[in-house]
Amino acid sequence: MRKTFRRIVWIVFALHVAAFIDRGNTGFAALTMNRDLGLTASMFGMSTTVFYAGYILCEIPSNLMLARFGARIWIARIMITIGIAASATMLAVGPYSLYGIRALVGIAEAGFFPGILLYMTFWFPRSYRARATALFMMAQPLTTAFVSTLSGLIMGMNGTLGLAGWRWLFLLEGLPAVLLGLVVYFYLDDRPANAKWLSAKEKAALEARLAQDRALEQGTGPRRSMLSLLANRNVALLALADFGLVVSLSANGVWTPQVVRAIAGGASFSLLGVLIAIPALLCFAAMPFWGASSDRRGERPWHLRIALLVSAAGWLVIAWLGGSQLQYLGVIVSAVGSYCALPIYWSLPASAAMLPPEARAAGIALVNSIGICGAAISPLIVGILKDMTGSFAPGFTFVAVMLTVSAIAITLLRFERGLAMAPTAT
Repeated sequence: MRKTFRRIVWIVFALHVAAFIDRGNTGFAALTMNRDLGLTASMFGMSTTVFYAGYILCEIPSNLMLARFGARIWIARIMITIGIAASATMLAVGPYSLYGIRALVGIAEAGFFPGILLYMTFWFPRSYRARATALFMMAQPLTTAFVSTLSGLIMGMNGTLGLAGWRWLFLLEGLPAVLLGLVVYFYLDDRPANAKWLSAKEKAALEARLAQDRALEQGTGPRRSMLSLLANRNVALLALADFGLVVSLSANGVWTPQVVRAIAGGASFSLLGVLIAIPALLCFAAMPFWGASSDRRGERPWHLRIALLVSAAGWLVIAWLGGSQLQYLGVIVSAVGSYCALPIYWSLPASAAMLPPEARAAGIALVNSIGICGAAISPLIVGILKDMTGSFAPGFTFVAVMLTVSAIAITLLRFERGLAMAPTAT
């Protein structure tokens, strides 16, 4: 398992960093792009909505293609096309061209997140999966911290070679995804049986452990149709919980730069980048401890509910304590709660209590597709409410309410004893 962690985690972490950069850098670019392109808050929110529209439409087909053609080929394709499309955002000249390009970025990225989660089930037994997933997902807050600082510096290139700073931002931050896509093609192995870096004995041990998990998860009950496996109470509740969580994560990525700029007044882009990076770094520190705590105790629901409700409290502070230094504390609390909930949540669809192995490829993609609608509508709703009221308070209250709904959905899940919450093996 040490070899597997060393071989797999760093590359999926790096891929997540590159993909998340190209998904979320519009939040920082908006500080000047909105003025240059004549975007209102709702127009800017729409640019994120169309990204997720393309993402959602292609999510399940992409994940099925990964299962068919293998991770090495399909993830390489995803990364290369993400980077090309994201860099092309620099060519936007108005709201409609921005919408079209961001829709292409969403289509390119479709299948990446659930595809990596599916890929990790090929390598990590379930008693190691929450830790591996937490390490993978730590890329999101680290990327926010790193890119916030880097984006502040790139935005300072405004006017270089006649290009606006936000155009340099998209151009330079799209290139790493292309390079990593080439690395993936030569580096990743589809399954343990293909791994030359494992000895025959190590392959057999890992395959036996994974087979043991599959045997336990499959059980002895009658086989059911794919439709009946996916159209059930737990899948619906998982999708609802993911929807609320993604609403929060999307709001954090899209609107935090503008919230922090309002708190910090006339701060420079470089200082804004540092202030945005601090909450993300705290998320990065907290996520592995929360994931390890869940694994050690063999407990998922309470770890998830606590994180969701803590995040909801943070959003209410941001919404209703504007002009106060406590608002920045709310930014920190909302981010830490949401990011700590993320790996705990995604350990659930990968368990047999939620999705049996034969339904997992389509099931993870289906749950993620429904949940990701939260990222599609969240920026639009917050933007419309901001344009209507002149305040972020109603929109951020909506985010807090959706996190509370997620916590309720987790409470209503039905777990099969011994499957979803088995303690970590020693």
